[in-house]
Amino acid sequence: MPAIVHHKANLDDSPHPPNTLEAIRESLKADAEWIEVDIRALKGGSDYLLVHDDSLENETTGQGPVDAATVQEAINLRVKDHPNYSVPLLGDVVSLFEGHVGRTKLQLDFKNVFPFQNDVPYTRLLEIIEPLGERVHLSSAADWHLRRLRKLASWLDLGLEVMFYLDYRYPAEAVDPRVPPFREGAYGYHDDAVLAVAKTWPTAEYLADRCDVLLRQVPEISTLYINHRTLVQSLEDGFNWATACHHANLRLATWTIDVGDEVAVENARRLRAAGVDRFTSNTPQALRNSLIT
Repeated sequence: MPAIVHHKANLDDSPHPPNTLEAIRESLKADAEWIEVDIRALKGGSDYLLVHDDSLENETTGQGPVDAATVQEAINLRVKDHPNYSVPLLGDVVSLFEGHVGRTKLQLDFKNVFPFQNDVPYTRLLEIIEPLGERVHLSSAADWHLRRLRKLASWLDLGLEVMFYLDYRYPAEAVDPRVPPFREGAYGYHDDAVLAVAKTWPTAEYLADRCDVLLRQVPEISTLYINHRTLVQSLEDGFNWATACHHANLRLATWTIDVGDEVAVENARRLRAAGVDRFTSNTPQALRNSLIT
């Protein structure tokens, strides 16, 4: 059975908002294998806030860029539309995990994209999470952050999300025009690489080459993250990312599979059979039951 990750600490029908301490406590109580939360650096990299977007007003009672807010300002933030809930700092999450005896591991989805001016945000991050040791895993689509963290912390478990380099998008899918890849290549995948300009190879060979490059993007990662649409289309085109990852001694993870989304759940069943190791879901208990049956 593949591992199931609680996306933003969500637990099926829980009343608690995502990325909150209350949601994390409930997922810990449910003996989650993995809990994933989003983190973004506050001003000067002094600490990290559990939010997905780069603007405070999207998810909190604050205003302005997340990276312009001080720790003191962040302490007073409440969850937008749920004023009874505070917006946690990363240190709060680490303390919660330290006080919990169990198998649950913490995945930090590192949402900052652009490089920092110095190493302070990285060193501060490492100071905060070091007490968790092997119980913490950090993933990011920004491979430059991962390479820097690898140089600073050989002990840290890292995972690369490939979405900036290769993606398969459904025709009617809404996408953010600011996020690469910016063009659909000749093989039907969004890919800005020169290799995708003209179709000269079989698609499976093209995918194998792109996979080989991405597996080398960051030294000593443990996990590759690819959305379920891309993985299923790759199977249709004759290439299995899970097999390639396992040959490289890496795990393959996919997201976001929610019960209620029939296409995603059907894809999950197919990807489980193909060997995918980890599934991220907002409905983790229902997804586990669906995969078992």
